[in-house]
Amino acid sequence: MGAELTPDRALAAAAPTVVGLQPVALIDHVARVDWSLLDSIPGERGGSTPVAIEELEHILQDVKTHMLSAPNDPVSVKTIAGGSVANTVRGLSAGFGVSTRIVGACGDDDEGQLFVSNMSFNGVDLSRMRNKKGPTGQCVCLVDESGNRTMRPCLSSAVKLQANELMREDFKGSKWLVLRYAIFNLEVIKAAITIAKQEGLLVSLDLASFEMVRNFRLPLLELLQSGNVDLCFANEDEAAELTRGEENDGPDAAVEYLSNMCRWAVVTLSANGCIAKHGKEIVRVPAIGGSKPADATGAGDLFASGFIYGLVRGLSLEDCCKVGSCSGGAVIRSLSGEVTPENWHWMYKQMHGKALPLPEIRN
Repeated sequence: MGAELTPDRALAAAAPTVVGLQPVALIDHVARVDWSLLDSIPGERGGSTPVAIEELEHILQDVKTHMLSAPNDPVSVKTIAGGSVANTVRGLSAGFGVSTRIVGACGDDDEGQLFVSNMSFNGVDLSRMRNKKGPTGQCVCLVDESGNRTMRPCLSSAVKLQANELMREDFKGSKWLVLRYAIFNLEVIKAAITIAKQEGLLVSLDLASFEMVRNFRLPLLELLQSGNVDLCFANEDEAAELTRGEENDGPDAAVEYLSNMCRWAVVTLSANGCIAKHGKEIVRVPAIGGSKPADATGAGDLFASGFIYGLVRGLSLEDCCKVGSCSGGAVIRSLSGEVTPENWHWMYKQMHGKALPLPEIRN
């Protein structure tokens, strides 16, 4: 007869490999729209500018008269659980068979129910989500004719997980903590990192958007310079903002810059693939897919899913990048930051062709 597990050991045995912190649960409204709508809304095209609920509802109304359709995807609008961290952990669970959990708060409204339903369906553990009275966050993701996305999130009135609500049990027994930089979540991010490090987790940070890096660069640098961020992802626009004013700039300089503060540094370059550094090793990997993206929403988030899967499996830096390119290439083939079953199958074929280890669980 085997020894019984103590409560702490039972928790560790059941703990997911990857925990994602998303203080505000989010619902994405993803729509293909014509250029004229993008020209009529405030903020820069291609970025992420916060809006009030009234502006979000106004944009959703305007979407109805500006929608585009695509021959290979008849869905013009998709409403789904969203947010960078949610996209990454959902991808790890649904596509790579990695056990995941999301920690945060969602409201007692229809959007909160939709978030829970979608994430649960994709195998993400929601046992540490806090349900609160109030609205769930929402974001309009506008996809133009080139497949590029412009985001307008509404988070100011949404329920949120506070720093003092975090517990060791949120992270105990896990291996990785996945975060997205946001100035309005800075205190809870710092608190999560502190507890995660006490529990021995590695920490991954996504730089969120070029506006977030541009407007709140100093707090970001303090976070990176703490030495507690093990893995950092930046796209080329975020990298440009990060190295603005430095002696050297560009993706290569950004990777070097990040590698001085993080064990793994990755800069994604859209159609040009990615560049990554770990220790003294630098690799460049081309994009995988080749076709024009239907929607770039979630491309970086799913790249992170594949890269972290590679680290969990103990793959080389180059192979981690290759898996990331495969998963990033899969999500851009259809609307929203969720990969369809057909596109997971496409990704597995790409991985098989490159002799990359396939997940044990496939949809």
